[in-house]
Amino acid sequence: MEIMTDEEFDLLDELYFVHPFSYLKETLAWEDELLLATLQSLYEKAYIKCLTEPDTEIFDQVDFKGSGKNLYYLATKKGLMEHNAI
Repeated sequence: MEIMTDEEFDLLDELYFVHPFSYLKETLAWEDELLLATLQSLYEKAYIKCLTEPDTEIFDQVDFKGSGKNLYYLATKKGLMEHNAI
């Protein structure tokens, strides 16, 4: 099991369903930089999926700084398993 930061845990808590960046920002009340960095960290661990539309997953490399604010996010099975193991 990988180490999960408090921020990663709290963010995964919100990603049981697909949500846009704006929802996550409003719900968690984090600065953009922290939210984007945490999303990128979760993505690199394969704990979340990134989507351009609520049902269109991105399979290429994701530019979080450039387009992260325009994307939707969802926890992966792996992410949910890690989240629930804590």
